[in-house]
Amino acid sequence: MAGAIASRMSFSSLKRKQPKTFTVRIVTMDAEMEFNCEMKWKGKDLFDLVCRTLGLRETWFFGLQYTIKDTVAWLKMDKKVLDHDVSKEEPVTFHFLAKFYPENAEEELVQEITQHLFFLQVKKQILDEKIYCPPEASVLLASYAVQAKYGDYDPSVHKRGFLAQEELLPKRVINLYQMTPEMWEERITAWYAEHRGRARDEAEMEYLKIAQDLEMYGVNYFAIRNKKGTELLLGVDALGLHIYDPENRLTPKISFPWNEIRNISYSDKEFTIKPLDKKIDVFKFNSSKLRVNKLILQLCIGNHDLFMRRRKADSLEVQQMKAQAREEKARKQMERQRLAREKQMREEAERTRDELERRLLQMKEEATMANEALMRSEETADLLAEKAQITEEEAKLLAQKAAEAEQEMQRIKATAIRTEEEKRLMEQKVLEAEVLALKMAEESERRAKEADQLKQDLQEAREAERRAKQKLLEITTKPTYPPMNPIPAPLPPDISSFNLIGDSPSFDFKDTDMKRLSMEIEKEKVEYMEKSKHLQEQLNELKTEIEALKLKERETALDILHNENSDRGGTSSKHNTIKKLTLQSAKSRVAFFEEL
Repeated sequence: MAGAIASRMSFSSLKRKQPKTFTVRIVTMDAEMEFNCEMKWKGKDLFDLVCRTLGLRETWFFGLQYTIKDTVAWLKMDKKVLDHDVSKEEPVTFHFLAKFYPENAEEELVQEITQHLFFLQVKKQILDEKIYCPPEASVLLASYAVQAKYGDYDPSVHKRGFLAQEELLPKRVINLYQMTPEMWEERITAWYAEHRGRARDEAEMEYLKIAQDLEMYGVNYFAIRNKKGTELLLGVDALGLHIYDPENRLTPKISFPWNEIRNISYSDKEFTIKPLDKKIDVFKFNSSKLRVNKLILQLCIGNHDLFMRRRKADSLEVQQMKAQAREEKARKQMERQRLAREKQMREEAERTRDELERRLLQMKEEATMANEALMRSEETADLLAEKAQITEEEAKLLAQKAAEAEQEMQRIKATAIRTEEEKRLMEQKVLEAEVLALKMAEESERRAKEADQLKQDLQEAREAERRAKQKLLEITTKPTYPPMNPIPAPLPPDISSFNLIGDSPSFDFKDTDMKRLSMEIEKEKVEYMEKSKHLQEQLNELKTEIEALKLKERETALDILHNENSDRGGTSSKHNTIKKLTLQSAKSRVAFFEEL
């Protein structure tokens, strides 16, 4: 009895010790995951768990996003998960997304998983038209997306219609032109075929390098009003704060880079920006909701931190990650080279095998022809021998007849009639007999020559027969192709003000391998410059080619703005555009903002 009571007490104690949990669903760009979280977990606990599961170390770019009354919000790291204004219905859903964007994707994104997540997010934003992309650039980006998914182009595998079910172009682009899906696929495939040799991570990085120069890339837009009540848009991105006309999200009217801003704060719906130069008055604007101001401040703090981080020496962790990434890249490149060599050897072996099989087939055909020629030669020889025998018999018969004629002539001469008339008649007969004998002698001689010629032809036929037999013997005894060796298949607390001013295992490579790799990298740089020029020419060529198929009445406001910028030469580079806007003094830009 006492034992049973102790057992129940132990079970009850164990039950009380088990922490209460709730289910969370995390949606990434290409997967969904579910976790059991403890009730006491803070945002950081859940965020770290997701990052560990993904194998992601570049965590500073990402966050867990949710929606509150049609307003985007991000999970705070120092606040309990269930203390956020989220649905209490399980599973609680968060989206794991990039919250901050790099200035230069190629230099800043180290891990392959980081690159892949950015690629998927930017691709979706372009297809959903949250980032404006010109038609010709859309086709180029689509070709890199195809390379990333399908690998190298193979005409025997990637046949017409293989992209029919793929979403590769924004619907705006498709509706803008009188072009069939087949026509779009043809143009995408033409560029896709030129990306041969690029691995998935390389194709995705090329996609990001092109996309990061699009005007709306990485920009978070917020509706604001200045002191005069003018409706404007505030853009927050990796470079700073930008002010836009609500009708033009492509080109900002004013820009303030992060290194010109000293302090950012808000009070209720009013947001205050203090420039670095204390002589310049602060400028203020109003947003629609307090929640929006909180989000703006979060984005400003995070982007400013990354802005300053890029301008300092890399931390030890980042240095280690970059070293590992370089080694991994070198290893992968060497592995790709090895696989390329093996593929080349296989192709050469297959070509050799095909050539040997072709030669063997040719030799078999030659043997068959030689055998047939031999049989024909034997038949010809038999015919010639028979004909020679007949001719020889005819010659003998003619010779016999000539002898008989000669005897008849002698007999006629002996029995010549005594009279002149008989003598004359006999002489005439003799003359005729002599003529006949002469003709017979000539015919006999001709027949004898013909018999000799037939004997010579018979000899030649037998010699041809002997050569045909020898050639047949050589062909049948010649070795086939040699056996082939098989080739082995191989963020900060919730505050309303923020001051912006303040303060792995490796692979053992040989020196020769690293030198060769360095030379190849330099070669790639030169080739990239040449390809960039070629690429711009191709883009212009495609733009000209499809211009005739454009339906002008379907152009959107952003299409018209982009074309106007292009005509003015204003789409050279997003960074260059921002630099031009910051040439004026900060004071004049603040004054301009107040007067908008």
